[in-house]
Amino acid sequence: MISLGQPWILLLLPLPLLVRWLLPPPREQESALRFPFFRRMTEAAGAEPRAGAVILSRPVLSVITAALCWALLVLALARPERVGAPITIETAARDVVLAIDISGSMDARDFAAPDGSRKQRLAAVRDVVGGFVAGREGDRMALIVFGSAAYLQTPLTDDLQTVTELLDRTEVGMAGPHTALGDAIGLAIRTFESSEIDQRLLILLSDGSDTASRMSPINAAEIAADRGVEIYTIGVGDPDTTGENRVDLATLQAIAARTGGAYFFAEDEAALDAVYARIDELAPRETETLSFRPRRSLAWVPMGLAALLGLASLAYLSLRQRLRARGRAEAV
Repeated sequence: MISLGQPWILLLLPLPLLVRWLLPPPREQESALRFPFFRRMTEAAGAEPRAGAVILSRPVLSVITAALCWALLVLALARPERVGAPITIETAARDVVLAIDISGSMDARDFAAPDGSRKQRLAAVRDVVGGFVAGREGDRMALIVFGSAAYLQTPLTDDLQTVTELLDRTEVGMAGPHTALGDAIGLAIRTFESSEIDQRLLILLSDGSDTASRMSPINAAEIAADRGVEIYTIGVGDPDTTGENRVDLATLQAIAARTGGAYFFAEDEAALDAVYARIDELAPRETETLSFRPRRSLAWVPMGLAALLGLASLAYLSLRQRLRARGRAEAV
């Protein structure tokens, strides 16, 4: 379909006629000489004397060419364009950051698989998180892993396959043996600073208490709440464990409560799978739909035609004038 971007420009088409009506050609009076033998001179020259003013006329071709060129230029100014079929694009309305604990305690094989076998905590987490990530197609996600320090594996991206592949390559202890829970929240806050989306979700999974952060998890959660970040915390592991490997459920609950999120505890793989299903219910994938029609400008077509028409007319009139001049010279 072809349409005009500025159809009101076509109102300029009668502008030359309006200018000619408001500003007619100037008339000049000139002195003349009277010859008593004027009639004899005209007879000798073979001319026929006529009374009245002399008005120089333009060739009809030049008038028609000028009118067509003006119409084509006005049409080009009206921005003709080819409008394509509607294209619909879905963009994420929520950004999600996954913060996964890979400290030394995640190597414990106390996670019960559905078949009754025991799996490594991190291996069970990877299996469940992989399905969760795949189910949020269209969202933008980032991946943070943390141990003694927090590291950004992927910034916010809609390439969920890369997020899954990098998570599969993580191993226990790659970020150190301790748990920097507060630093992971702080890194997530900095990650969200590049986001222009208001709805921000952090899913924080840990099996241990904070032992290495420079900022306490509670203070980090309060800052996250001020920045509009909602935190869902998931505790894994044996809550009866003591020492550095103990699961600090109270801290995880406080983090979620301060940001308006939710806290979950998963003691086996089936429970962890149910936790992520519940998160999908509480924070369903949200998208914004954008629809537009691609437009391709065609203004160059009338402009090119006007240029070609003007050059062709100029060449024809110039050639005709030369041929007439040569014919008069040969007649003399």
